[in-house]
Amino acid sequence: MERFLSALNKNAERWALLFFYVLLVVTMVVEVIRREVFSYSSIWGEEIVRYAFIYLAWIGAASAVRERAHIRIDVIMHYVPPQVKTLIYILGDLVMFVVALIALYWSFETVLVSAEFGSVSHGLRVSMVWFLAAVPIGFTLMIFRLIQSLIRDVKAFAAGTPVYEGDKLFD
Repeated sequence: MERFLSALNKNAERWALLFFYVLLVVTMVVEVIRREVFSYSSIWGEEIVRYAFIYLAWIGAASAVRERAHIRIDVIMHYVPPQVKTLIYILGDLVMFVVALIALYWSFETVLVSAEFGSVSHGLRVSMVWFLAAVPIGFTLMIFRLIQSLIRDVKAFAAGTPVYEGDKLFD
């Protein structure tokens, strides 16, 4: 069970991102073929691509929090001692945590209003709650990853070890 939870912790976002990316690409290919070859297109294909992209963006944001891959200006990080660098990362995670909590609250408000009035998508005729839920799901994942990041950073600060700065994409 512990191996499963560890694998889920490491790969949950990756699998979700892969699913939504494949869904997006396959649907786009099918719709382009339908439009160009058969001179017919559907509104549901456009909606699937749109909502898959929304899920892709929000789950990707949570994944970026986990990997510290968000865009940031870190020039000052090269000139401060490791302990100060750790404190800066902790402060940044705390600020992001507060913002994510506020955004989570307001995003749930939108989902609840949609559920109350029973709004549905135009092409798929599916409740908009399923699509609007991407935002609170994304912020919930972000909060979870921020808590993990804060725990990791506090441990690094207490131990005096260098803080995790994410994997470098380019050097």
